[in-house]
Amino acid sequence: MSGELLGFAAAGLCAYATDLALFVLLRGPVGLGPLAAKALSFLAACTVAYAGNALGTYRGAPAPRAHGRTRTARLRRYAVFFVVNLAGAVVQLLCIAVSHYGLGLTSPRADAVSGAGVGMVLATALRFWGTRTFVFADAPGPGPVRVADRTP
Repeated sequence: MSGELLGFAAAGLCAYATDLALFVLLRGPVGLGPLAAKALSFLAACTVAYAGNALGTYRGAPAPRAHGRTRTARLRRYAVFFVVNLAGAVVQLLCIAVSHYGLGLTSPRADAVSGAGVGMVLATALRFWGTRTFVFADAPGPGPVRVADRTP
């Protein structure tokens, strides 16, 4: 499990760097509005995270198959991954909303702590659970070795 956590964290860090760099680029030199820039950077970051997990952390997962159509099954797997990541983003927004509007902690520091601190921790836990439960549930994981699994 520690290897799985490290791989998941590495993919997440690459995705975070992609999200931040692309957002700054799109917002600055490209001149997009904040919502369009964030939507595009979030989509790119999800793609980077999916690639990192599919090709790294969960590379042992069998190729998905949906009625013999591997490409359709891969798109479905990516869509589920995207929804799990979107749920994580909602958790971060909810943390900011509760802190800012519910508890009255309205300073920029309080927003950063609730969104990028508490929200990120909760969202990462949700993303890890959702990724291993819904996206790569068929990945072989560490578990007890049965006698029948041993090769002489």
